[in-house]
Amino acid sequence: MPLLLALRGELGAGKSVLARAIARAAGVQTPLPSPTFNLLFRYETPRAAVLHFDLFRLESPAEVWELGWSELGDADQLVLIEWPEQAESLLPVDRWDITISPVDQRPDLRSVRAERIGSAPDLPEPE
Repeated sequence: MPLLLALRGELGAGKSVLARAIARAAGVQTPLPSPTFNLLFRYETPRAAVLHFDLFRLESPAEVWELGWSELGDADQLVLIEWPEQAESLLPVDRWDITISPVDQRPDLRSVRAERIGSAPDLPEPE
């Protein structure tokens, strides 16, 4: 079962920043552009295949199938999904929902809440 993180938050909350930090921690060493225009980037690391989706521009949940959605499922995958609301009905039952919110009157701070949904795998310990 892949480790799937559904990154939730308003525009500008920091979803891409968090996704880049997680990908770096997973071993991605190449540049990590925002997938807003490509919708998906895939990175291979010794620890896992990292898939970074940005579903912001989708008009229908059915469009995720064109991105290789059916290939999700390998145990050695780390899947980061920005704007998971665009394909809510297709999200796996077993996942982590990560919600990022600005902290009142502190534009430089964010609150991050992680919620295990279903039987999602444990989050890995930092190395």
